[in-house]
Formats: sequence, C-alpha cells, structure tokens
Amino acid sequence: MSEDFASKDAKEVTRLLQNLNEGKPEAADALIPLVYTELRKLAAHYLKSERKGHTLQPTALVHEAFLRLVEQETKWQNRNHFFAMAASLMRRILVDYARGRNAEKRGGATEKISLEDAFVFVKEKPAAMIALDEALEELAKIDPRRAKVVELRFFGGLSNEAIAQVLQVHPNTVLRDWNLARAWLKTQI
Repeated sequence: MSEDFASKDAKEVTRLLQNLNEGKPEAADALIPLVYTELRKLAAHYLKSERKGHTLQPTALVHEAFLRLVEQETKWQNRNHFFAMAASLMRRILVDYARGRNAEKRGGATEKISLEDAFVFVKEKPAAMIALDEALEELAKIDPRRAKVVELRFFGGLSNEAIAQVLQVHPNTVLRDWNLARAWLKTQI
C-alpha cells in the first residue's frame, strides 16, 4: 500500500467497512473508488508470477475478489483486514482458476450437465415439478435472491445479464448465485 493512500484514506475505508458491517450495502459503491487502485496493484503482483499467456487479467481478478469481499460474512475490522482478505481471496481465485483449467485439459468439462438438462423430466412428470417448486420455496426461505435467480433463469429463460439488471447486481453475482443454487437444489431433489 502506498503511504499516501494509507494516510489519506485509511479512516474513510474503515468507516465504509463498518457501514458494510452494519448491513449498509451502498457502502460498497463508495468503497470501490477508494480501494480499486490498490487492489489492481495487488492483482498485477499476483499475475506477474503466472505463466505466459494466462487469460485472467488483473481487472477481472479485482472485480471477482471485490465481489467476494463485500459478500463475506466477515466483520471488517479495518482497511488492513480488508486488504489481507483481498490478497487471500485473489490467491484462492487464481488457484481455483488453475484447477479449472487443469480439469478441462483432462476432459473434466465433458460430462457437465446444465440444470435445464437435468430437469428436462420436469415437463413430463408433475411430481418432479412439485418437488422442484417445494425445493425452490425452501431455498427462498434461506436465500431469496438465489431462489429468484433460479426462477428467472430456469423458468423465465433470462440471461445472466438480464437477471443482473432485474436484481440490480453484477452478472458475476448472478452466475455465482446460479451455481450455488443449482448445487443446493440437486441435493434437495
């Protein structure tokens, strides 16, 4: 962290993190311009050691890490706590990215089935539709936004970008919600 940043904005960053702790999501919008440059430097540092031709860019890494950071169930202590978590998350994102690429190289992606394909039988079997509906109702009690993502995508046929506009969230959040909801639904049905 640059000295200028640390001395100039540390209190403001900490104040905004406290607002996030208090359940004020609008604080994330004010936080972005204060931390973006430092997060980008951190991302560039991590990506320097990656192989040539790495397809993940610093901007994408920053955006993914920031989305995960503000969704954390963490009680933020201060700016340093935030940046420590950011560094840890960026590392995990890069490791997950690498594992995903390795799995694809070994044919890991060839057997993946979408939720839509898995639930083709729903149109033909009313009991399955009822089970899906009941599972979605349970999911809505636990996580209403994820249930809404499934409803809009599976039943509404909307794209991630369209769902993001409807729910006023980032498309990456929609994708993450979709993946988590799909996994949860598969355990319930």
